[in-house]
Amino acid sequence: METLIALVAAAVLITLGTRIVHRLNAQHDARIAARHYSDPFPAIFRPPGHSPRTPTEQAARRRATGTWP
Repeated sequence: METLIALVAAAVLITLGTRIVHRLNAQHDARIAARHYSDPFPAIFRPPGHSPRTPTEQAARRRATGTWP
């Protein structure tokens, strides 16, 4: 009988734990959805020369390494 009670108690604790984790994940997802991390702040701007580089600019800045022909 004690084994059955222990198994039921373990099952109840596992069920409660999964429900809590599910609710916390839902709250976290809602917080992430409410924030727009990619939107810049209106008062902040990038100074000249600090904008993202284009692929051609990145290729031009690379140095040749090694002696491959």
